[in-house]
Amino acid sequence: MKLDARKLAGLLRDPGACRVVLLHGEDVGLIRERAEALVRAVAGSLDDPFLVADLSRETAGDLAAEAASIPMTRGRRVVRLREATDTATAVVKTVLEGNAPAFVVLEAGALPPRSKLRTLAESAPDAAAIACYPEDGAALEATIRGVLGELGVTVQADALAWLAGQLGADRASTRRELEKLALYAGPGGRIDLDAAMACVGDLAGLSLDDAVFAATEGNVALADRALEVAMGEGAGPVQVLRATLMHLHRLQRARAAMEEGVSADEAMRALRPPVFFRRTGAFRRALTLWNQSALEAAALGMSDAERQCKRTGMPDVTISRSALLTLARRSKRLARR
Repeated sequence: MKLDARKLAGLLRDPGACRVVLLHGEDVGLIRERAEALVRAVAGSLDDPFLVADLSRETAGDLAAEAASIPMTRGRRVVRLREATDTATAVVKTVLEGNAPAFVVLEAGALPPRSKLRTLAESAPDAAAIACYPEDGAALEATIRGVLGELGVTVQADALAWLAGQLGADRASTRRELEKLALYAGPGGRIDLDAAMACVGDLAGLSLDDAVFAATEGNVALADRALEVAMGEGAGPVQVLRATLMHLHRLQRARAAMEEGVSADEAMRALRPPVFFRRTGAFRRALTLWNQSALEAAALGMSDAERQCKRTGMPDVTISRSALLTLARRSKRLARR
């Protein structure tokens, strides 16, 4: 079934008769957070060796056997498959057609509406598909307020609005920034705009943003240096490609608005979350270089690079670096026209 947003919180607390949950979308951090919530809800912990089986794309073929296994202790077994793709559709269908007792959690990236795996999860009565996309607006503000509340601090309205304009691209990085902000405020503290800007003005992971924005405005040298820093700080090859792909999608949405007569500034302001104010110049320059067809081709190239990274034995670091720098060189050529 395609899960109604109003039923999401209840399912995360107790999946009940649901046997398979597919988490898919662009927000990798949100996918991970919801997957962990589901695993804890059913198995009680993330690492119980008797109740939790962790599978990767390479071991997806073991899904049916793991789901059919009877736990050695009391409780319901959970099988968690990371990096799920359409290649897992057949084995997931086998699980749904059988009577395997385990609860299956599938973590995928962005899946198109015609994806076989997504279609299966949306149509099966005892399965659920949950879209995990970056939050914005009131939903993002509610998340920020909720996380800060969990951490024992409150936030003023103007600070909340400013934070909602800077965070939200990835749930994991959003939570890290809010944890840093709560530590700054202290237990029982109240966050004002000055505190928010002091702590979050220099966002974690900006080096990766530097690389991505530099690539689409044609600054090859900066893109290369920033990418090296980002990878040195722990950014993985697939993370780099997904961040670039998300940026390209945002450029596509802005270009589409401009082709309908909206100015570049208006198109940027309409994006959710809005372009970070320190990035508006680079974003605007990219909009002047890239048209829709070129952006679409670049996005397809990033998606293809991600698929190559996931093939066993492929040099994923080299692939992601080459894809980003190829994009930067393409931008540089466009700037010379």
